[in-house]
Amino acid sequence: MAAEAEIAEVEGKKKPPIMLIAIAAAVVVLLGGGAAAFMLMSGSKTEEAHGDAHGAAAEHEGFVFNLPTMTVNLNATGGNAAFMKLTVALEVANEEVMTEIQPRMAKVIDAFQVYLRELRLSDLEGSAGIYRLKEELRRRVNLAIFPQQVDAILFKEILVQ
Repeated sequence: MAAEAEIAEVEGKKKPPIMLIAIAAAVVVLLGGGAAAFMLMSGSKTEEAHGDAHGAAAEHEGFVFNLPTMTVNLNATGGNAAFMKLTVALEVANEEVMTEIQPRMAKVIDAFQVYLRELRLSDLEGSAGIYRLKEELRRRVNLAIFPQQVDAILFKEILVQ
């Protein structure tokens, strides 16, 4: 009998409870996930702090050319008069491009005015409408200043009433 009690006691120590195993596995998974997230986040901050060679160069090389504020009547349907006030800046690669496109700014503003006057309120709804406006303005300015190119259109102010 004493031998059976000893065997049962030894066997009881060999089998840890299932709940303890599950808790230990969950802790290991959580610690591993936390460590991985920390490594990923701290790695991107380190690159930003030291400056990525491509990103830092691109940020410092870009020049911004401000256009005058434009106010246009939108294409009204059903007698609902609406207008838009828009302030735009053009982002160009370098100062040389900026000086080359300055004489062509009248063409750029004309292309913008013609396009903006044909817009309806429904064309400007939501972020998708603003994104389409941005891309269309960039396309039109690049046509007007060809062979030079604008990298991006930056909206400084958009007011639609």
